[in-house]
Amino acid sequence: MIRKVEKADVGVLSKIAKQTFSETFAHDNTEEQLQEYFEESYSLRVLSTELENPESETYFIMHEEEIAGFLKVNWGSAQTERELEDAFEIQRLYVLQKFQGFGFGKQLFEFALELAEKNGFSWAWLGVWEHNTKAQAFYNRYGFEKFSQHHFMVGQKVDTDWLLKKKLR
Repeated sequence: MIRKVEKADVGVLSKIAKQTFSETFAHDNTEEQLQEYFEESYSLRVLSTELENPESETYFIMHEEEIAGFLKVNWGSAQTERELEDAFEIQRLYVLQKFQGFGFGKQLFEFALELAEKNGFSWAWLGVWEHNTKAQAFYNRYGFEKFSQHHFMVGQKVDTDWLLKKKLR
């Protein structure tokens, strides 16, 4: 089941966001870099502000009573980049390590694409770390293609994210 994250969920969202990011990227970042990133991106204050933005939505995917992962989507001025007209950004899609391999990421991703199509957007786009070949292959299977890149800060460390897009209509 996929459900929208409410303001009352901000504490658990912060916890899940930090855990999934650590599971995915701790091998390539120092603890100091991770903690700085968490303060800038996953603090209760930052996430509360994001949840109040009318051009952004966050969703949990549930496995029985447990949160298996989450998705964050943006449009309009909430997007992290504005390179495409009439676009829908899939900003965050993370599944807890213990739930990977069960199709939860696929369900969240297809849910995001359905949201974009249902709301009439022309483009769906996302950023993916240049060295995350597993995720790149996943997005390529859905017809996403690289169109640009941008810098992604993890603390003081600069990473490069590839920007991928897909035409929806």
